[in-house]
Amino acid sequence: MDPNGSGDENSESKIYIGNLDLRITEAALIKMFSPFGKIVTEDFLWHTRGRKRGEPRGFAFIQYSSKEEAKLAKEKMHGRLACGRPLVVRVSSEKYAVEAAENSSKGAGKATKTSFSGSSSGQTSRSSKIAAIKNKLKALEEEGFSAKKQKQTDTSLQ
Repeated sequence: MDPNGSGDENSESKIYIGNLDLRITEAALIKMFSPFGKIVTEDFLWHTRGRKRGEPRGFAFIQYSSKEEAKLAKEKMHGRLACGRPLVVRVSSEKYAVEAAENSSKGAGKATKTSFSGSSSGQTSRSSKIAAIKNKLKALEEEGFSAKKQKQTDTSLQ
């Protein structure tokens, strides 16, 4: 084991940001995530081949100086809308843990890390749908949905 714990610390202080709208730039991404801590590195991924060469791939990684900053960014930004799309934010070490659990539960012989560009696109789509539903529910509650429900409950108790 590394006496400084830098291997674990790096994965715990690094976040994955997915479902990015193609209009979001590196500068905008840094501006959105800098309030949560000191950004050590930022990897904004681009297509390197084919028709989409030079276009953003729709996801990025940001590494903070501590795991606490990364967790705060995840808590505050996961599901938040950016250009009309809910962001998917995970601590990188959690992403691998989720995939490993899914692979072992499916009876897959291998427990390898899956690349973010490959098979996770379906997961990102599913996660973004879940985040959108959660955001909609939250918006309904803020608009007084819960107040109406409470009023109905009060009248039925009388």
